[in-house]
Amino acid sequence: MWVKLRNTQGYRGRLAPSPTGLLHLGHARTFGVATQRARDRGGVLVLRNEDLDPQRCREEFVHAMMEDLRWLGFEWSEGPDVGGPYGPYAQSERREFYLEAWRKLRDAGWIYPCTCSRKDLAQAASAPHDSDDEPLYPGKCRGRVDAGDFASPAGVNWRFRAPQGVVEFTDLHLGPQRYVAGQDFGDFVVWRRDDVPAYQLAVVVDDAAMRITEVVRGADLLKSTARQWLLYRALGWEAPQFYHCDLVRDETGVRLAKRHDALSVRRFREEGKRPNEIWEAL
Repeated sequence: MWVKLRNTQGYRGRLAPSPTGLLHLGHARTFGVATQRARDRGGVLVLRNEDLDPQRCREEFVHAMMEDLRWLGFEWSEGPDVGGPYGPYAQSERREFYLEAWRKLRDAGWIYPCTCSRKDLAQAASAPHDSDDEPLYPGKCRGRVDAGDFASPAGVNWRFRAPQGVVEFTDLHLGPQRYVAGQDFGDFVVWRRDDVPAYQLAVVVDDAAMRITEVVRGADLLKSTARQWLLYRALGWEAPQFYHCDLVRDETGVRLAKRHDALSVRRFREEGKRPNEIWEAL
């Protein structure tokens, strides 16, 4: 199944860091690509603070990421610090947007309540990666038909009924992509039992509401894009285009993560390095 792309007239891109740790060189390169693509197209760049998970996001990291982005030379036209027509620009302030989408999916039968206990569900609000991707759900609660009995999503996990079939899209950097729902991924979480909307739902809602026309992010999120195609279709929205960047890896070949403090932008700043040295290293 191919999903219709949003018209790219009036380019709108975004930077969407999550304040769960310090920004590292991988973030810098991806954000650099996003910025350059927006500039080349005379477009708008939006900064969104993805502080969705109250258990992992910290205010100190919000301040650090804003400072580090400014230090690196990034500028944005809309964001938490400058405002804009599609705010608020922090996910922690956008709950009503997510609830509206949850109700729409519930009423259309796209989601169902799940009471299965799975250790990985605590991570559902964070952007998944190849190493900790949401495992294939066996479908125990898939046949439930009592979604309409819930006035609120709290108390159970809510899963999206991924229709069996192929999801195909063309990435602007990596070319044609193909995933099979039910094989490469299963019914995925869109809302956690602790009443936190999951990453997959939140970014779709926000990118649509903020009129984002192109999403630039790391190649580790390709499978998430396949899931999000399905959400766009279920919600009746056109999907943006996607550009997935090659990943920055350490000297052992491991993808950079926020645990790599030695390669954080903040550490380079503390060592007295200049922004141009960061860009030369990338």
